[in-house]
Amino acid sequence: MSGAGALLVIGDVVTDVVAVHRRPLAPATDTAARIRTLPGGAGANAACWAAHTGAAEVRLLARVGAESAGWHERALLAAGVSPRLVVDPAEPTGTVVALVGEGAERTFLSDSGASLRLSPADWTPSLLDGAARLHLSGYLFFADSSRELALVALRAARARGVPVSVDPASAGFLAALGPERFLDAVAGSGVLLPNEDEALLLAGLPGPAGAAGAAAELSRRVPLVVVTLGAAGALVAEDGRVTAEVPAHPARAVDSTGAGDAFTGGFLAALLTGAAPAEAARTGCRTAALAVARLGGRP
Repeated sequence: MSGAGALLVIGDVVTDVVAVHRRPLAPATDTAARIRTLPGGAGANAACWAAHTGAAEVRLLARVGAESAGWHERALLAAGVSPRLVVDPAEPTGTVVALVGEGAERTFLSDSGASLRLSPADWTPSLLDGAARLHLSGYLFFADSSRELALVALRAARARGVPVSVDPASAGFLAALGPERFLDAVAGSGVLLPNEDEALLLAGLPGPAGAAGAAAELSRRVPLVVVTLGAAGALVAEDGRVTAEVPAHPARAVDSTGAGDAFTGGFLAALLTGAAPAEAARTGCRTAALAVARLGGRP
């Protein structure tokens, strides 16, 4: 698969500490676990999976701490991503502790560190030169400085006719920010990529309404909505109705960390080749299946 034009991703680079434990956590004592420190971050993971899936050129704008800037840059370059990492003078690289329990489900403890300190001063219009798509990690919208940067980039992309996609990133952070405030901020984007919990929250629908109802409702605000459903696959909605139900690709799950990012990367890489939304979602599901079969969120 070869992409046409570059994919520009703006998002987060973090250090993942992944702890896989076979037994439930034992309070006030030890729980045996397999623990690894790995490069991560929703934006960075999506960029790496897009490159892995075949996007010809993938660029990433992110902010990191000085203590691990070189390590993260080398990891991105090795994955085929062209990084523009702004080194923060005060904060360390963000860190996420991922506790992966039975069924490969994970719980995150997040310290955003430098990642959400991106600002309009870190933006340069030349990042869009030759870009065919812009993707924004939803985490950017949860802090004032990085939200301003995301809005600057979104407006610049629209002015050039570059389509924009957004991954809402976190139901917990969305609830704190406010769904309507988030949807107002991403107005003008062409693709929204929530998981089921994020879609229900953003659509303001009760659980019984289901992902299909949420996807259809959200596609009245954003033209193309793709809701990921984990082991149930994905839904594609356009202009107020669900247009495709895509099954998950079979996989033996080891760690679901980064599965949504992998879906996003594969989906965007397919769109760059001219794939229709349903076919791009099938590519996303295949990419997510690769991700859950290994430890960590990167290829």
